[in-house]
Amino acid sequence: MKISFLFISMAITAAGTVALTGCHKKSQFKSLDPQSFDESIPAGADFYTRINKGWQENHPLTPEYSRYGQFNVLNDENELRVQEIVTGLAAQNPEPGTVAFKVSTIYNQAMDSTRRNSDGAQPIQANLKRIVETPEDAKSMADLFMWLHANYASPFFSAGPQENLSNSNEYAMYVGGGGLGLRDRDYYLLDDERNTAVREAYKKLIATQMQNAGFTAEEAARIVDNVMKIETSIAEETWTREQSRNIAAMNNVYPLAQLKKEYPNVQWDRFFVETMGIETPETVIVTEPNTVKRANDLMGSLNPAEVKDYYLWKMVAGAAPYLSDDFTDASFEFSKVMSGVQEQRPRWKRALAATEGALGEAVGQLYVEKYFPESSKQQMLVLVENLREALGTHIDNLTWMSDSTKANARKKLAAFTVKIGYPDKWKDYSSMEIDPEKSYYDNMHEVSMWHQRDTYSKWGKPVDKTEWGMTPQTVNAYYNPMANEIVFPAAILQAPFFDPEATDAENYGGIGVVIGHEMTHGFDDQGRIFDDQGNMTDWWTAEDAAAFNELAEQLAAQFDAIEVLPGVHANGHFTLGENIADQGGLRVSRTAFLNSQEKKGIDVNSEEAKIEGYTPEQVFYMNYANIWANNVRDEEIQNLTTSDPHSLAKNRVNVTLRNITPFFEAFGIQEGDSLYLAPEQQVVIW
Repeated sequence: MKISFLFISMAITAAGTVALTGCHKKSQFKSLDPQSFDESIPAGADFYTRINKGWQENHPLTPEYSRYGQFNVLNDENELRVQEIVTGLAAQNPEPGTVAFKVSTIYNQAMDSTRRNSDGAQPIQANLKRIVETPEDAKSMADLFMWLHANYASPFFSAGPQENLSNSNEYAMYVGGGGLGLRDRDYYLLDDERNTAVREAYKKLIATQMQNAGFTAEEAARIVDNVMKIETSIAEETWTREQSRNIAAMNNVYPLAQLKKEYPNVQWDRFFVETMGIETPETVIVTEPNTVKRANDLMGSLNPAEVKDYYLWKMVAGAAPYLSDDFTDASFEFSKVMSGVQEQRPRWKRALAATEGALGEAVGQLYVEKYFPESSKQQMLVLVENLREALGTHIDNLTWMSDSTKANARKKLAAFTVKIGYPDKWKDYSSMEIDPEKSYYDNMHEVSMWHQRDTYSKWGKPVDKTEWGMTPQTVNAYYNPMANEIVFPAAILQAPFFDPEATDAENYGGIGVVIGHEMTHGFDDQGRIFDDQGNMTDWWTAEDAAAFNELAEQLAAQFDAIEVLPGVHANGHFTLGENIADQGGLRVSRTAFLNSQEKKGIDVNSEEAKIEGYTPEQVFYMNYANIWANNVRDEEIQNLTTSDPHSLAKNRVNVTLRNITPFFEAFGIQEGDSLYLAPEQQVVIW
C-alpha cells in the first residue's frame, strides 16, 4: 500500500539545501565566481541576473534536465559519491542476507534492463488477472479493495498513522484525500491550454501503459474513460493548493461511530485490521472530509466493472517504474509534457535513486563515514546557535507583536531541536528479504512492504523523535513543526553554501540563510500554529494573529503580482510559507553575520574588510543570489507554479530582496529602480 501522509515538514527547496560552517575570514572569494557577474546590469534592475548571468550561460540546460541550478551541481557530485559506495559494495561479493548484499542486488537489478525487458509485464500478470477475474458481488469487491490497500495502492483515499496534531508524542490515524494520478485538481478541471495538454498526455499515458500490460487498444480506451471519470469526480472535491495549506482545517477528529456513519461504504473494522494489522482506532482524523465523502459516494455508486478498471490502472501505475523499458519510456513521454525535459536520466542515476529509496540509511551510514568529518558537525552547532540568538533579537524587536506572544515565541525558539549530519541510530534492515532470483519488481514490492510494516509497527507506541525524514546523503534541509526541529543532513558541505575556506560573508549568505530559513519556518503561516512541543496550539493573542495575517497577505500579494510566463502568475498564497522563510532567513542571517564580525573586532564598513573590492554586506547578498543560480524550461515553470510551494529561483532573490532596506543601502538602490520598494510598502514579518 502506498501511504499518503499529512507531511508538513518544510524544506529549503524541492531539490535541497543545507551545510556546515567554519566561517573563517578570508580576503578572496571561495563560493562566488566574478566571471559569473554581469555588472552592466544594475543591481536595482535585476540583481539575480547581475550575479548569475555568467553561471547561466556556462550551464545551459541539457536534454536530461527541465531545470538545473546550484543544487543540481551539488547533487550531481553527490550522486557520483554514492554510486562509488554502492558499486563498491557489489564488488565485495557480499554475503546473502547482509545489508551490502541487499543494496547491491537492488542496484544491479535496476541496471539490468535485459532481464526486465525479457520479463515485460509478466511480474504483475497474476495481480492483473486477480483484478479482472474477481467476481462482481459486493463481498468479492470488498475483498479486492482490502487486498489492494494492504499491498499495492491507495485507491479512492489514503490512510495511515502519523504524529497527532494535538499531541505530537503520540500517533493518530489519518484518513485523507487520494486516488488521483495527477498531482493537482486543476489538471482535471480546467480547460486552458496547459491543463488540457497535461490531461491529454495523461490519457495517452494510461492507454499506452495498459497496452504495455497486455490489454487491447479497445480495452485500454475503456480503462482510460473509467479512470478519468473516477479521478475527475474525486478532483471536484479535492482541496485547492491554497486550501491544502490550512493545517488547522485538517484536524477533524471523528469518533469511530461517526466515521462509519458518514462513510458507510468502507468496511472500516476490516480496513484497519486487514490493511494495517491493527485494531480499529477509537478515533480518526479526517483531513479532507468532503474529498473522503466523494470517495465514499463513488464506492457506493460505481458499477464493479468501472471500479476494476480503476484498480487495474492503479496496479500498473505503481509497478511501471520497476518493469521493462516500454513502461519507463512511456512514463518519460508523459514527463516531457509535464516539465519539458527532453532526455531520460541515465540508467545508473535512476538505479541509484531506487536503491537509496529502498535502503537509504544503509547507504547514508557509509556516506557519513567517508564524507562527513565530526568537526563539521561541531562547526554547524556553533553557527546554528548564532542564528538562534539573532532570531531571538528579531523577535524582541518586533513592533507588531505583543510581549506575551513574544515570550511564547522565545520559548519555542529555545526549544528547537537541532539535528545535524546523521541520525543517532540507524534503521535496521535485517528483516527486509531481497532475493536476486526474484524479479526487480518483486524485490521492490518487498521493499515497499517493509517500509509499510515499519510505519504500521509504530502504532500504539510513543513517537520516536530521533527519527529522520531525510537520509544523510540527501542534498536538502527541513523544519518539522510536529517535532519543532530543524534538520541538516550531511550531504551539502560544499560551496556555495559552505566552505571552511570561504569568507564569513559568503558562508552567512549561503548556509546561514538556509539555517535562518528553516528556523523561520517555525514561525511562518503554518509553523506558527504549533507550540514549542510540536502540538497544534494557539499561543498567539487575537490581535497578534490578525497583525501577522495582514502582513502575510501583503507578502502574498507581492508574489501574486509576478507574471512568470505570459498570462501565468505566481501563486503567492501557495508559496507563502517559503516566502516568509526566505525573507526571515535573510534578515536573521544578516544579523548573525554582523554580530559575528563585531565579536571578531571587524568593522564591515572599513576598506580593510572589503573582499575583492566589495563590502562584506554586498558579498553576503551576492552569495544569497548565487545559491539560487538556475536555468529552467518554460514547461517546468508552469509545472512548478502549479505543484511547488517554493517560488521560482529568480523571484526568491529579486522579490524577496525588495523588502530588505539594508540590501538597498548596500547597493545604492533608489526610488525609480525596478527593485526599489518604498519603506511603507515593504513587508517585514520576522
